[in-house]
Amino acid sequence: MRRLFGLVMFITVAACSFAARAEQTEFDPAKVSDSLKAIFQFGSTSTKQSLNANTVTLISGTIGGTYVQFGADLASVLDDGNKLRVLPIVGRGSVQSVADILFLQGVDLGIVRSDTLDYLERKGFAKGIKKQFTYVTKLYNEEMHVVASKSVQNLKELDGKTISVDLPNGGTFVTALTVFERLGMKPKVVYIEQRIALEKLKAGEIDAVIVCGGKPYKSVSGFKDDRFHLVTVDYDKALQDDYLPASLSAKDYPNLISGEERVDTIAVPAVLAAYNWGSNTERYRKLTTFVDAFFTKFPTFQNAPFHPKWREVSLSAQLPGWQRFPAAQQWLDHHGVEAATRSRFDEFLKQNPTASRAQTDSEKEALFKQFRAWETENNARAQARPNERR
Repeated sequence: MRRLFGLVMFITVAACSFAARAEQTEFDPAKVSDSLKAIFQFGSTSTKQSLNANTVTLISGTIGGTYVQFGADLASVLDDGNKLRVLPIVGRGSVQSVADILFLQGVDLGIVRSDTLDYLERKGFAKGIKKQFTYVTKLYNEEMHVVASKSVQNLKELDGKTISVDLPNGGTFVTALTVFERLGMKPKVVYIEQRIALEKLKAGEIDAVIVCGGKPYKSVSGFKDDRFHLVTVDYDKALQDDYLPASLSAKDYPNLISGEERVDTIAVPAVLAAYNWGSNTERYRKLTTFVDAFFTKFPTFQNAPFHPKWREVSLSAQLPGWQRFPAAQQWLDHHGVEAATRSRFDEFLKQNPTASRAQTDSEKEALFKQFRAWETENNARAQARPNERR
């Protein structure tokens, strides 16, 4: 009987002890989750005001594109409870994003291509549209990918052929049509979503697919068919006012480029843009909060696991013809970022003594583009070295 009583006592004590430990280690999500706190306080005026006052909405791009990944990266790093929330929205591409920034009430920021606004002004669709925008920073250069049969070596060989340039809401068609115009090409243009277009290419229904996006671009890197490759786009003089020289390698696209081969192409800057809000508005205040958090935490983006294109971003890079968001320029000035850029430019001139002889505005602009390409390459190399040691 004593043994039975002792066993019961032991089980009771053990159970109580286990319950106590469980109570001590039990995890209460509501203590750490701002989302749960907001739900539990549903109906609270202060919670609603706080959430809306500190949420910045970013229109990105289509699924599978670099814009979407950048939006996700920004939210991952910058979300800070109710102090700041970045809400990325899947978009339709650069042209649609320009319209969304202008007209959608809830959109604060968007990622667009620099040549989109130029195209709209040049074609007379939106005179003076650049005055309605500011830019937070130039992001990265988006390479033009031309996928075609291995019998095609150069973009110019596709003159008169059927080429897909993505849907007309995006920016690829703007870049493609501008390039065709500059080179005097007259292909048969079709507007087909990229993934579908690549399948039509396989089936022989079209001759080429053009995709403009930051390498490695998901839909291109996932395309595999030994009959096709990436085609060269020469950096002709006619393209140099709008675009930068770039290249693609087997490291970027092992399915489409072999061995040590490099494919020359062109690139166009992607821009983090916003509506030109007045400095006394609530939207301006929210953007200022975003800029401070983004610029302060910027080094985080240039390391894994974030998109490798972040390594190309230079916060101080200027965009001719655009006006910088004032709070962004103030942050750069306060932290001496422009001075650091000037130092790098001086280093570039030392390594390229003939470059310092540029006299005309066009020569200086070409020189500046060479410097940006040089700086981008140096940034990528600097970021690659620590990764190689790992």
